[in-house]
Amino acid sequence: MDKLFLSLPLLQGAPGADSTTSLVTTVLMMAAVFAVFYFLIIRPQRKKQKELKKMLDELKKGDKVTTIGGIRGVIQDVKEKTIVLKVDDNTKIEFNKDAVSRIANKSENSDESNK
Repeated sequence: MDKLFLSLPLLQGAPGADSTTSLVTTVLMMAAVFAVFYFLIIRPQRKKQKELKKMLDELKKGDKVTTIGGIRGVIQDVKEKTIVLKVDDNTKIEFNKDAVSRIANKSENSDESNK
């Protein structure tokens, strides 16, 4: 079993180098890998989560939205954790706010208040 681990180039010391240099090199490589993961995976995901939370907090009556299931409708009522979508003349469906994937366009009321 020891021969298996000693055959790995990372665990073998460089010829003529002491074990401290090998340890420092290993730690630096692990730090570089962590930095790459942080900047390519973790940081963009956090940014996306913040934008989604902001979008869900800004939902209001009259917004046209699309759910994660592809249902499109106009928000008729906003509750603490749910929204009521009007999808047809007489059809209203209640969804969790988390089910909203995007806002198609803002309500006319928000456009008028910005003028």
